[in-house]
Amino acid sequence: MRTNQRLAQLWLDALATELGAAAGTIDTYTDDLNCYLAWFEENSLGLNEVGLEQIRDYIATLDQRGYAGSTMARRITVARGLHKFLIAEELGSRDPTSNLSSMRRSRKLPFVLSIAETEALLETAHALAADPSVGLYRQAGYARRAALFETLYASGMRIRKALSLPSDAAPPGTRMLLVRGKGDKQRLVPLHERAIAAIVQWQKLASAYSGGKLSPWLFHSVRNGTKALTRQAALLEIKEAAVAAGLSSPKRVSPHVLRHAFATHMHSGGTDLRVLQELLGHAGIETTQIYTHLDTSRLHQMVQDLHPLNEDPNEYATLLVNTAANAD
Repeated sequence: MRTNQRLAQLWLDALATELGAAAGTIDTYTDDLNCYLAWFEENSLGLNEVGLEQIRDYIATLDQRGYAGSTMARRITVARGLHKFLIAEELGSRDPTSNLSSMRRSRKLPFVLSIAETEALLETAHALAADPSVGLYRQAGYARRAALFETLYASGMRIRKALSLPSDAAPPGTRMLLVRGKGDKQRLVPLHERAIAAIVQWQKLASAYSGGKLSPWLFHSVRNGTKALTRQAALLEIKEAAVAAGLSSPKRVSPHVLRHAFATHMHSGGTDLRVLQELLGHAGIETTQIYTHLDTSRLHQMVQDLHPLNEDPNEYATLLVNTAANAD
């Protein structure tokens, strides 16, 4: 139904132009909307013809198809957003989701590398980048890998944001990255000395290989500087490095895992949750609080694995966590 498609596109356009939604958000919402509109098509319905019962039928369909709870919750959120937009713009007569109960998302703790595992991953990348015997082209590629990994772990930024950084995002002589966020807002992200040195080394080798040609991107193709490094290439490289570093679960390692490692290790080191929220760019503190649960989860596991006198690890771990919480 063309009318449904047109109304949905109006909402996506408003998200992009008026609210400054990121390209990744728009892509995800587009997929969710396509699922929603396909259901309308299957049932020969228009967006302004549905009520609460039809929305519940849609949710039941999602459940029958075996979608994860988080995916279902997001797709319901997208449906709510679309209908609220239509009402606000006087393009719809009613909001069929207004009386729909919210779905609770199950809290799934992310996979996180230990500090030792993270260090092994980084050291492996640096070792390859320091070997000139592989040739300038391959050495530059390894140097880019080391610089990217260091940047992700030092800043906690998302891979999409890192790959969109312009070449001048890390000016010489500074320890800050200039990052553009939603609504074209700029912010400075601090980096440690090792990350800065890795970026400098990567740029030096890339320049040597290209004969001094400049690239518009900070992380770009070695062979063709006009092309930014892709997410697929970054994922492949970190998995290769995870295998080379001898990590126990290399298949689970991804660029986003370095973001989780940054947040978890910073929080374990005493970083205030509000500061961590700002560094990660979370809109609400609730999202950042997942890392407090990670700390508790790791504490339970350590007690179960390591305490020599514990007859009931689960009971003892719970007691220890509660005691620590009361002490605070």
